Amino acid sequence: MEFVDTHTHLADEAFAGEEDAAVERAVAAGVTKMLQADTGTDGREASYALCARHPGVLFPMLGLYPGNVDENWRDEIDALSKWISKGPVAIGEIGLDYHYGAETKELQKEALKVQFELARDLDLPVNIHLRDATEDFFAVMEECRGMGLRGNLHAFSASAEVFDRMQRYGEWYVGIGGVLTFKKAHIAEDVLRIPLERILLETDAPYLAPTPLRGTRNESANIPLIASKLAELKGVSLEDVATITTRNAENLFAI
Repeated sequence: MEFVDTHTHLADEAFAGEEDAAVERAVAAGVTKMLQADTGTDGREASYALCARHPGVLFPMLGLYPGNVDENWRDEIDALSKWISKGPVAIGEIGLDYHYGAETKELQKEALKVQFELARDLDLPVNIHLRDATEDFFAVMEECRGMGLRGNLHAFSASAEVFDRMQRYGEWYVGIGGVLTFKKAHIAEDVLRIPLERILLETDAPYLAPTPLRGTRNESANIPLIASKLAELKGVSLEDVATITTRNAENLFAI
């Protein structure tokens, strides 16, 4: 069986000195492809260098994380241009986060729209971070309806109704991670109403380690734990989860 981790941060300081070993552990666990999320100028060079050391295994994204949006966000967007030739497979992680960044709401929406335009121009999918901003996000999606956007909602823990709304805007998937394994996580109920053909697996490593590893540093090698829980909930085999979610990721991100 082979798996894809569609959202990880292996260049994060939590892996300092162990980045390559973490990749090796993931591959040994059957996670043969991993997508590196981008958050901003800081750390981008290290992230792309890590991807370059593991061609065909690590794939970079390119984008400005909403939590890093401030009054200088246009400079950050301009800085993306020199990395386009490095072959990002998605524009991400981008989106809206009002949990910690409510004071930059308007700036975040502007930055999101500009990055949607970049995704359209490059014909790339988008990887979306969305927290406490659902209605504003759908307002932006409505404004950008004609762009032909596609992508996924990363770290999805919203309702099946939110998933259904996304389908009005084209080819959209949800990224399911360690939260699925948490006790009383409502996504364990909502995921039953989301087709496996629209689900991607992810870790968001080093964050959100699955049970029974909750509270420890997460790694891409933990994807099989998430896949096993998804298989249990869906009443299908682990092999089916591996095959379908891997196909979903390969199709969406062209990897």
